[in-house]
Amino acid sequence: MDINLDAIDEVVLALLHLNLCDGNRARKSFDSSALNRLHEKGFIRDPVNRSKSVGLTDEGSREAEWLFAKYFGRSPSP
Repeated sequence: MDINLDAIDEVVLALLHLNLCDGNRARKSFDSSALNRLHEKGFIRDPVNRSKSVGLTDEGSREAEWLFAKYFGRSPSP
């Protein structure tokens, strides 16, 4: 099966938004390959450390919030 890694990265970034704490840090309990790709795209700070959380960049925070609303937000009822 051909996997859409960009779609996985979007959902992981959206879920990082859900887990935000201490301002712009989130638990890094996701696949390390996805976290590495998000780092390469400039959305999170270097995920390779002993910390159990990862910092989102300013751009990453904005994108994570937008993606969270895109995938998990409800449209207003008419």
